[in-house]
Amino acid sequence: MDEPFFGVTTRVDCTLAYEKSKALGISFFAYYLHKTLLAVNSVENFRYRIHENDVYVFDRIDASATIMREDQTFGFSFIEHADNFNEFAINVKKEIARIQTTTGLFTRPFTEDNLIHFSALPWIDFTSFSHARSFQWADSCPKISFGKMVEADGKRTMAVSVHVHHGLVDGLHIGQFFTQLEQFMND
Repeated sequence: MDEPFFGVTTRVDCTLAYEKSKALGISFFAYYLHKTLLAVNSVENFRYRIHENDVYVFDRIDASATIMREDQTFGFSFIEHADNFNEFAINVKKEIARIQTTTGLFTRPFTEDNLIHFSALPWIDFTSFSHARSFQWADSCPKISFGKMVEADGKRTMAVSVHVHHGLVDGLHIGQFFTQLEQFMND
C-alpha cells in the first residue's frame, strides 16, 4: 500500500486515572502516558517494527512524545519506559527539562525503532485525527494522540487516536490495546 497506516479514534474513560493522579499530586500527563506505555508493551503487535524489510519484535517500547516549550514551540522527546511509575515519572521530568533547553523539533538523533510517537492536543476535543508523514522515510512506529479531557455527568473522558502500520497491527490488536489501556487507567 502507498499508505500502510490506518487509524482509529475513540473516547477513553479517564475519571479514576485523573482522580488518582491528582490525589497523588502527580502530573496527569505523566500518569496517562505511563498507563499507555503499559498497554502498548502488553500487546505484542504494538512492539513489532519493520527494519530493512524484516519484522522485529522489541522487548520494550519507549515514548517519543511531543513536548511544548515555554515559548510555545515543540520538541520531540525520548522517554524511557519503566514499569514502576515513580521511575517513569523521573524520566518524564528529566526529559521535559531537557526539551526546555533545546530548539527545533528534532532534539537528538532518533535512531531507535522501539518507540511510539505520542502527541497531545489538550485544547481540542477531536473526533478524528491524521498525521503528517514523509513517504521517503521508512516508518512503522505507531502514533498515539490524546485530545482534550472533557467532563459530562461526573465522568471524564478524552479522545485517543491510534495510527498503526496495517502490515503489523490489525483491528483486533487495536481493540486489545484499548482494553488494556482502560484497565490500566482504572486500576
